[in-house]
Amino acid sequence: MKLDSSAFVADPELLAALEAHSRTIVCDDDRILFLQGESPDGLYILRSGRAVLSMTSLTGEPLINTEVAEGALLGLPGVIGNQPYTLTGKAEKGAELGFVSTEDFSALMLKNPGLSLRVLRVLAAEVRTARSAITG
Repeated sequence: MKLDSSAFVADPELLAALEAHSRTIVCDDDRILFLQGESPDGLYILRSGRAVLSMTSLTGEPLINTEVAEGALLGLPGVIGNQPYTLTGKAEKGAELGFVSTEDFSALMLKNPGLSLRVLRVLAAEVRTARSAITG
């Protein structure tokens, strides 16, 4: 199942705020950012290059495999809910990302609660696109 990659993209103000608290990761090779079922340690911002989100069933069947657009936030639901990642995130060789730790993300949201509505919009778009993909 393919998802609308724009659903994962944050607006410029949210991206700027997150970028101010991020550290740069440049992928010299293909790189797994996080695994489905793993405890979250932070979220990633795709600055450039290619990244893919995927999900498998309990029996290992592929359920979701979608390339995300630049500006996408990867791992956001896990960080927000403090629950295991529900997807696997992979970046391809040459991709550049920003990484924001769970602690830094939480501190930023507490310091600037106005950003929370912008985060909710990204989450709502993710839910909307997943429901749309399910219903066909």
